[in-house]
Amino acid sequence: MNYLNMNDEKLLPTVIELNTLLADYHIYYQNLRNFHWNILGENFFELHEKFEELYTDAREKIDEIAERILTLRYHPMSNLKDYLKASSIEEVSSDKTDVEMVKEILKNHAILLEQMSKVVDKAEKIKDEGTIDLIGAYIRELEKTSWMLDAFTQDSASQLNKSKMVSFSSN
Repeated sequence: MNYLNMNDEKLLPTVIELNTLLADYHIYYQNLRNFHWNILGENFFELHEKFEELYTDAREKIDEIAERILTLRYHPMSNLKDYLKASSIEEVSSDKTDVEMVKEILKNHAILLEQMSKVVDKAEKIKDEGTIDLIGAYIRELEKTSWMLDAFTQDSASQLNKSKMVSFSSN
């Protein structure tokens, strides 16, 4: 029975992109664990906790993405060697400063956001509202997290871009 009222073959491009996102999330998750275990320095307490928060969130998203693939009546990718082959995110060394770790996470976020856009693009073509809704929420959350992490890497004297500010004062 096709409870989705969608053609299984038309779902395949979306599933392929979801499996790539699943692979990306697995490598991202492992990078976060690596940083969580190996963080040193004056920001240890703050970043140790933040990395745990991020990998816990990633673990939940991994499960949700896999379950979405199953909902679409396909099998999710489930082998580490396949994740390593399919992912655009690379495993990273723990030999980094705290700021370098955060910058690496931001690079991972850029890749995740790019892949999420690919998923949404494929899902929109077949009106797969469930996938669009799931991934849209992920995009919003990851953009906000990225903004906060990027702020951490900035010098306290840095300023936001004021050139695009609009004045609403009356004449």
